[in-house]
Amino acid sequence: MRTIRVGTRQSALALTQTGQVVEELQRLSVDHGIECEFEIIKIITNGDRIQDVTLSKVGGKGLFVKEIEQALLDGEIDIAVHSMKDMPFELPEGLIVGAVPRREDPRDCVITRGHRSLDELPRGAIVGTSSLRRASQLQNYRPDLRIESVRGNIDSRLRKLESEGFDAILLAAAGLHRIGWQDRISAYLPPEICLPAVGQGALCIECRGGDAFMLDLLGRFQHGPTALAVRAERAFLGRLNGGCQVPLGAYASVSEDSGSGSAAMAQLTLTGMVGSPDGRTLLKESASGNDPEALGLLVANLLIAQGADRILAAARE
Repeated sequence: MRTIRVGTRQSALALTQTGQVVEELQRLSVDHGIECEFEIIKIITNGDRIQDVTLSKVGGKGLFVKEIEQALLDGEIDIAVHSMKDMPFELPEGLIVGAVPRREDPRDCVITRGHRSLDELPRGAIVGTSSLRRASQLQNYRPDLRIESVRGNIDSRLRKLESEGFDAILLAAAGLHRIGWQDRISAYLPPEICLPAVGQGALCIECRGGDAFMLDLLGRFQHGPTALAVRAERAFLGRLNGGCQVPLGAYASVSEDSGSGSAAMAQLTLTGMVGSPDGRTLLKESASGNDPEALGLLVANLLIAQGADRILAAARE
């Protein structure tokens, strides 16, 4: 019997979603007569160590995955469970995405004191977020609000809402859903107001490219429509060389051709966004197609034609 070592960050959310992945993989292995057991390995990442600086100032994407990926490369773990929105576009040589499970709610949400919606916040209300993407879109929608940085895990951010004078904080709805805290959500932000991060709500199960045993098991865990949507969003990310250092978002929805039911005939609609950090400039484009990589490149190029590359270069500086 093979013992599969599963690497994860040690936050409450990371451990919860890793436990859910392991539970599903155990079920799949039993259903298909695959003899294995699982061991969860907790790994501290650089992003977990640095809590007092915004992500955009300390490296952005990759901060929450590099140490875990090194453990994969060194053979200390067999698979890693990541939030897809934390994944850089390029993976280290030898590692691949083994599975993308079914996506959770991709939207952002607002948690406020008094359980008010975003529109009900008074002028000058203080809103906490560590995301330039969220800040840009929020400032564009409500330029009267004050945006302040807030870092930490979900539970620590919720505590800071009460203890540090915030009127509201913005979080990804998926995390609150996964740990069963959806009752804390005051309102969901529709993509028309706040487009999600690339891959938000999806998980990435990463493994070594040469591990045939794991690739076979993980292939049974793949959710085709989610994987297609994420491929389109990540192609958009790659074309714009994006990360946490820049205000960039994308969301792809998938509708299968009613006549075939084939993933190859799935129709994707992708919306991409690039904004200035202050929210004064906000560019959005949408397009549809059935080739996820081509669609991601198309939407990115439409934004570049509007000056997105200059906005991103200025934001990086």
